[in-house]
Amino acid sequence: MSVRTYNPSVRVGNWNEDLCLEEDMVKDFLEKRERGELEIQKASQLRESVLGKTELSVTSDGFVHFGDRVMVINEADTCQVRTQPGVEPRQANALAINTSNSNVSASRMLEPSARSTFVIVPVDPAIREGTVLTYGKHFHLCTLPSMGGNLRLQSDIATFQSSAKKSRKQLVSFVDQTPSPYLTEWRILNFNPQIRFETEGLPVPANQKIIFNHCKSNQDLCVLSDCMVKTAFGKEYEVVAYTDLDSHKAEKDVNHWLIKTGHPGEPSTMATTLPVGASQ
Repeated sequence: MSVRTYNPSVRVGNWNEDLCLEEDMVKDFLEKRERGELEIQKASQLRESVLGKTELSVTSDGFVHFGDRVMVINEADTCQVRTQPGVEPRQANALAINTSNSNVSASRMLEPSARSTFVIVPVDPAIREGTVLTYGKHFHLCTLPSMGGNLRLQSDIATFQSSAKKSRKQLVSFVDQTPSPYLTEWRILNFNPQIRFETEGLPVPANQKIIFNHCKSNQDLCVLSDCMVKTAFGKEYEVVAYTDLDSHKAEKDVNHWLIKTGHPGEPSTMATTLPVGASQ
């Protein structure tokens, strides 16, 4: 007569080791959760710190100053009609740093946050904080201390080894150290090329159209709506240094930016003698 010697409750193999291993895994998980060391907790904390709301500097005279906390914004395309399959018209976007590789992209989140708020720092250490920024004056665009320290916006002529990921144009990124400080120097130009020479040396108005120009390569900051890059915050527009001209040898709106401050005041008479900005 046959006797059944096996049933589902019989433990086979290294059952004791498997049971101890499972208990250790649960215990390790609970300890990490209490200390906040889980990957999902780290990602949530990083997202809160990076996307935490920041306060922009308030300008009382309507001009941009050294030391101001600002956002660099590109306005939406005036024509919101889709002209290419799969390519949506460009929306309003803000210059932002990617936490993974310190490259630059254009985020459609327009609320001021740690990744999209920058400080205007003078190249000459003799220039005091609060001095008005003028057209043609060289400066550095730096990140906030919460974004890894004093990172500076850098660009250099595109090569086979160093270029933008999607468009292969001139790369723009934030760096801590650079072989040449001149690579991190930028200047503001008037968006209207017909009066650009006349406005040289005049104060730069806040919240009005300007050209963000790289001093070494003489290329303008440009947002490419047809080149999307993947970031930890979703797909965003690629930002490069490239001067995109129309048939009249004037920069297109992909090169037009606004230096956004808190609550702009009315510019003085000196700035309104020439048609500076979008309202003129």
